Amino acid sequence: MLKPSLQLRIGQQLTMTPQLQQAIRLLQLSSLELKAEIQNAFESNPMLETEEDQTEDTQSIDSSEIIEGNTTAQEGSEMDELPNELPTDSQWQDIYEPSYTPQTSNQNDDYLDYLQNQSSEETNTLQHHLEWQVELSSLSDQDRIIANTLIDALDDSGYLSDALENIHKSLIKYYEIELDEVEAVLKYVQRLDPIGAGARSLQECLDIQLQQMSEDTPFLEEARTIVNKHLDLVASKNYKQLAKLSKFSNEQIDSAIALIQPLHPRPGDLVSNQKSEYVVPDVYVDKYKGSWRVKLNYESAPKLRINNIYSRLIKTSNSSDTDYLRNQLQEARWFIKSLQSRNETLMRVATSIVNHQRNFFEYGEEAMRPLVLRDIAEELGMHESTISRVTTNKYFDSPRGILEFKYFFSSHVNTNDGGFCSATAIRAMIKKLINEENHTKPLSDNKIANLLEHKGISVARRTVAKYRESMAIPPSNERKQYA
Repeated sequence: MLKPSLQLRIGQQLTMTPQLQQAIRLLQLSSLELKAEIQNAFESNPMLETEEDQTEDTQSIDSSEIIEGNTTAQEGSEMDELPNELPTDSQWQDIYEPSYTPQTSNQNDDYLDYLQNQSSEETNTLQHHLEWQVELSSLSDQDRIIANTLIDALDDSGYLSDALENIHKSLIKYYEIELDEVEAVLKYVQRLDPIGAGARSLQECLDIQLQQMSEDTPFLEEARTIVNKHLDLVASKNYKQLAKLSKFSNEQIDSAIALIQPLHPRPGDLVSNQKSEYVVPDVYVDKYKGSWRVKLNYESAPKLRINNIYSRLIKTSNSSDTDYLRNQLQEARWFIKSLQSRNETLMRVATSIVNHQRNFFEYGEEAMRPLVLRDIAEELGMHESTISRVTTNKYFDSPRGILEFKYFFSSHVNTNDGGFCSATAIRAMIKKLINEENHTKPLSDNKIANLLEHKGISVARRTVAKYRESMAIPPSNERKQYA
């Protein structure tokens, strides 16, 4: 028979405090998400206020740090632990000395508000855009019904996804409509904006757009002939066979193709139904006096500090709200410290990445070095999961463009001299070889692998094919151009 008993056991257990959970959560937020989080904290905690009175000439210690060519990533100072209970009359600066001073962000904050509002607005769909034009037209009620039925049958690219006969069958159940009436309304829909929406094939879509050009446009008839009869030869760039079948001269073919190329094969894409996504850089990278330096973008979010008026009320107030204010003060200080920790960690990781990839900033993708999360984690004394959080949805603004942190991490391939070459660098080399190839005799994947072998990089043909496909580059038979 089992009896209740007491047992004493010794063990170790890792417990994540709410403050640590908050710091980790802030660490993985993007700039726009962080701004929203700060705004929520500001609105819900009366102890927080924005810093709007900072002077223009305040400089950041971390942001002015210069990265020398042979330096290693700077080791950030360890953050002091806050006591469980803070003195109610103490100031934040008395407890924790910040290693940076935020800069002003008046004009930039307005710009970020505009981007955030723009990204949250729903844009028109293709169907809504076309239906709006139908409502403003002089069509009869019956023709409007036909037009709206046709518009509902369009796919995202703007093509009519159902047979006209099927649409007619669905309409005659309720209305006395002939098939030729549906055909006539379809032609009307095809000439709405964007022109070509409602087409049933690529040839019809391009031909509709050509028909909207002025009749006296040079080589218009040749372009329509090529679109309706020889479009496959244009896609394969077999201009020699095209000239043979069409009886057109090289000048006529070149001029006709010049009319075809600006046309839109997917008119539905011209009316986007997706929300716009904006990227706000977290870090700026530039070259100053021959060295690369890293600066945090302090203007990406509102700056917070403790409200002194409310914090003094805790000491003087005897009401029942004192406990509430004390808790809010504690949460406000932990929130500000979590933001500080996020900025310091972000700066250390960004500095380390730039140190490793200086050659990329100097010479481009072909000079990218192999880099994995473990390299940065071991150098900074952090866990790989922390580095992963820091590098997710974080961006550099550099002379090479706006790039995500994760862009600088890639696997490696062994070289013949015992070294390593980044997969990003190999992709750049493949792209360069293809751009410089003879278009009448394009390089096969096997030939590209041999050329890389001559440069000391051992890559299999299937690896070349994988890298080529990842860059959306077609195979050699599709790149071939006929003389």
